[in-house]
Order: sequence, then C-alpha cells, then structure tokens
Amino acid sequence: MSAITGIYHLNDEPINLQHGQSLMTALQKYPADDIQIWHSEKVFLGCHAQWITPESVGEQLPFYDYERQCTITSDAIIDNRIELFEKLQVDPSLQKDITDSELILLSYYKWEEETPKHLIGDFAFMIWDQKQQKLFGARDFSGSRTLYFHKSQEKFAFCTTIEPLLILPYIEKKLNEQWLAEYLAISGMIDAVDSSITPYKGIEQIPPSHSISVVKNKVILRRYSYLTQGKRLKLKSDEDYVEAFQSVFQEAVTSRLRTHRKVGAQLSGGLDSGAVVSFAVKKLQMENQPIHTFSYIPPSDFKDFTPKHLLVDERPFIKSTVEYVGGITDHYCDFIGRDSYSEIDDFLEMMEMPYKFFENSFWLKGMFEKAQEENVGILLNGDRGNYSISWGDTLEYYSLLLKNLKWVSLYKELDRYSKNVGGSRLRNLPIIARNGFPIIDRIFPQGTPYQIPSLINPAFAERTGVFSKFDKYGIGQTGRYFNSDIFNIRKKHFEDVFQWNASSTLATKLSLRYALWKRDPTNDIRVIRFCLSLPEEQYVQNGMDRALVRRSTENYLPDKVRLNRRVKGVQGADWVHRMIPKWDPFIEELQELSKNQRILELIDGQAIEEALVKVKEGARPEFATDPDYKFLMRSLIVYRFLKQFD
Repeated sequence: MSAITGIYHLNDEPINLQHGQSLMTALQKYPADDIQIWHSEKVFLGCHAQWITPESVGEQLPFYDYERQCTITSDAIIDNRIELFEKLQVDPSLQKDITDSELILLSYYKWEEETPKHLIGDFAFMIWDQKQQKLFGARDFSGSRTLYFHKSQEKFAFCTTIEPLLILPYIEKKLNEQWLAEYLAISGMIDAVDSSITPYKGIEQIPPSHSISVVKNKVILRRYSYLTQGKRLKLKSDEDYVEAFQSVFQEAVTSRLRTHRKVGAQLSGGLDSGAVVSFAVKKLQMENQPIHTFSYIPPSDFKDFTPKHLLVDERPFIKSTVEYVGGITDHYCDFIGRDSYSEIDDFLEMMEMPYKFFENSFWLKGMFEKAQEENVGILLNGDRGNYSISWGDTLEYYSLLLKNLKWVSLYKELDRYSKNVGGSRLRNLPIIARNGFPIIDRIFPQGTPYQIPSLINPAFAERTGVFSKFDKYGIGQTGRYFNSDIFNIRKKHFEDVFQWNASSTLATKLSLRYALWKRDPTNDIRVIRFCLSLPEEQYVQNGMDRALVRRSTENYLPDKVRLNRRVKGVQGADWVHRMIPKWDPFIEELQELSKNQRILELIDGQAIEEALVKVKEGARPEFATDPDYKFLMRSLIVYRFLKQFD
C-alpha cells in the first residue's frame, strides 16, 4: 500500500534531514494519497502512501507509539486480521478501524522478532524500537513486496525501490557483477540464486521469508519461514478433502477482497484464475458488487501458428466462465500497437533491473493500466496455482505408482485415463517408465530438450565462479534442479526463496506505478500448507490430472473449463508478430550490441553471431518460441540496462 524508506545512523552523528527528503522526493514519481515522515536524532522514516484498504484511508504512517516508543513504517496488507485480533486481545470496538500497520506493531510488542511468523499477507515493514535501539523489519514469505537496503560502518538506509538509495551521496552507482553473472548464466526465468543481492554493488535486499535486525552496527538477516511437506492430512472421504479445500481457499480469496475501491482480476480460460474469480464472486455477490476481469487476447490480424492443443485466443473459455459465474464485468484487451521491443526502456526504468519475461511484458503492464482506469484497488490472479491448487500431473503420478510397485492402482488409473483422453491404456507406458526411472534417459537419450542458450560469456562465468555456486544450490544453467523428479521440484520450489524474487519484484513495482495491488489467493500460505499436506492421490484421481481443483470447482465453473484437458491457453505467442514494424531497428541495435567490446566481455559473442543469422532473414511470427530469438531479446534487454553504467 506504500513505498517506505528510512535512514538509521549507526554512530552518534545526527540525521541529515536533506538526505531523508531526497529519498522522499525520489518517490514522487509514484502516485500517492498521502506523504508523511517521522524522525528522531539518528533515525528518519518515511512513507509514500497509497490507500488501498478501507482502514488505510487517512492512516498516520509512519506511526509513532509514544507509550512504547516504537515507530513503524510499512508496506502491508495483512490477511489474518481476525486471528490476530483474538491472539492480541484487541477490543472488539477497535477492530473495525485498526490499521494493518498498527496490527504489526501490536504483534511486535507480543512476539518481537518472532512477529513475521504470525503474519499472513503481503508485507514489508520496518520498526524503530527506541528503547532497545534496534531497527527491525521483515518481508513476507514469498517476498510479495520488495525492500532494499544499504549498510556501511556508519549508516543504514532502506527503501521499497532502488533508485532513491542511489541518490544518497554515500552510495555509489556501481554494477554488481556477481548478480549479473547469475542472471546471465541462468537460462530459465530465475534472476539470481542469491536472493539477497541486487544488480547494484552496495545495495542488498531482504530475501523472501526473512527478517532483518540492525543493532549496534550489526545487520542480521534471519529466515523465519520454511514451507516444507509436513504430516499428511488424513480425512475420511474424497468429499471431505474437497470441502476442506473449499473452506481454506474461500478464506484466502475473501481476505484478499478488502479494498475501498473496485475489485478486479486477471482472467484466462484456465482453472486457476477461473477458480479465484468464481470464489471471489461468491463473496462479492453477497454485497452486490461486481468483479472486473481483464483478459489478454491477440490482435485481430494475428494468424495462429500454434499446435491444436494450444489456444492463443482463450475467449471461448473465458466467456464460458463469465456467463456461468455471473457478476462479472469483463474486459478483453488486445493492446494494439504495443510490443515487447518498444516497452524495453520503460520496463527497465520500472523494474530497475533486467527481466526475462519480455514476451508478456506489454500485456502484464497493460492489465494494470486498464485496471487503474476502472478504479480497481485489488487485482486478483492465480499465478502460484500450478504448484498449489492445481497441482497434479497424471503421467508423473503414474511414474510414482510404477516406482513404488503399485501395479493394481496403476492399471486402474491407466484404464480410466485412456477412457478420458482416448487411446490405448498402455500407449504412455514408455513415458511413464522414463519419468519413473531417469537412468533410462541416460542410457537411451531421446531428442534434445528445449533450452534457451545461456547468455554468459564463458570467460566471465569462469572469472565469477558462477557455475560452482549453482552446484551448491543443486541447479544447472537452466535453473532446474539436478536429477529431480517433479515431486522434488515442487518441494524445492517452496524451500528455495530465489524462486520467487523475479515475479515479486514485478508485482511490487507495477503496483506502485498504478496504485493498485496484485493479490494471489493461490499463494496464500494457508492454502499452500494445506495443499502440501494432501496425499498425492487427491491430485490425480480416476484418470484425471489436477483432480483436486477440478472436483472443488464443480458448481463454481462450467464443465467446459473445469474438465478441459484437450487445449491449453498460451499468452505471448504473438510477440514476434507485434514486432514486425520494428524489426529493422531491432536488428540494427543487435548489430551494434554484437560489436560492443564491454558487452562481449559479459555475453557470449559467438552465440550472438549465430543467432543473428536467423533474425536477419526477417521476422517469422512462428519463431516466437525459437531459442535464438529469445536469446537475442534477452541480450538486448541486458545491453540497454548496462548502458546506464557507461
């Protein structure tokens, strides 16, 4: 709900208020409902507030508690308010108006540095405890809000964004080559495996699931949250599992509807966003409120080249959801004239770092623009659904049955699977065997896996030791884990916090620019813990993948969407098509890049030359998934970013 910032002098030197004002001035690029500061002799705190929830309207932030001598500045929406009211024994007469920041402060009085463990929601905050002479803060478990900091022998400064910190006279704008090496070396979507570093030397960030404590010139980062698979939940029947899921998920959705403005949602033709919208409507209709949905569609002149099982234009499924659920004001956005190439500079300014999701950049930002025009305060989505509510791959589960020698269960499942999708029950047995026993692939490899080339110059990789660092995390240059089946990948997805940083950075910075919050109920920690506790047979059942969410959305979603197994929506397939008018300047800039000696010290020049041959032949929309096309776009984004250090 806010951009927060502050300075803490670790010696006896008084605060230079001009430095604090410089931080606040740099934040004026974002819309604000209120701007406030608080300071003592050696601490400055500021808040550039955007009022999203009803309780935040007119909120005093930073908030100073005269009695306890603690001050908080926070960027937070707390979702377990009712639970906290009970634990903290908040008087019922005060509960309606108490702000989320005050709740965090009350939690700190009770639990001190254990506070983040008790908070559910999206948050980043800092508390100055005058009595203990301590600055304490935290970032939520998935890092939904960013918080960067600089620490020297004498000064500590923090901010929601990076640029204001670079304005301070004692912080030099200098490239962090270790971060860049990790970014370039990973061909997957992860930005860096070290989630505490940033592209700027001297500026770090609080990792997701971590708290920070600054006392007597010491900065201590501590992980407070671990999402692991605990004790399995055992219920009497399949219906009981569905009922339990519906209860947990409804609570997660309902707690994310809290805004004094309109509620919106990103809606595709799939299960995850459809589930979020349908559960939200159930609550909103009680209050006679519609939900505004925003759906991406390709331009009318785009010719679909994708296979039949992929769906670029998802309108038939989206409209089926809209008509079935009701209470929806739907918006379809084709973003004519927008393209990934033209958005690069604006996205780099907003993200403050390079990014890899260029295929979707223009429409991700466009959704926020459209939502802002409709006065939306909360924009729901289902981004984490693949690993939580809609987990469950049939063939991978059957591999598990095979490996565990559960022949009878496997035979029954294959029989039901063949009836659902057609074909012989044994036709997928070779795939199942390969998944279950990876040694088969090593002895009898099949084809070449799809992979975007690593951007990094081998000499730069060797100098920074980046691949040795990856070995310690158990990942390769794709960002995938070594020798891992899908079940271990899911486990590691929730254990390793670096998985979440890139998407969280985008969510925070889009929300600041457009003064509305992206909120994901499929990423609710209560939902994730529940989903991790379920037996695998709840996710694959009767020959059906993603069985839990399919069963749980009966009477919520139309069967056309709920039971669809034949087509899958895909966004961003039109990115090359959109760039056709810009193809010549695109190639010219790539040629400029290919001759830049500074860039060639960092990026693999030979790979650039080889890829250039292909793009010089002209824009081929059907090459939207071509690794060389993607490699060159990523290289160009890094090139533009590095220009600011010249």
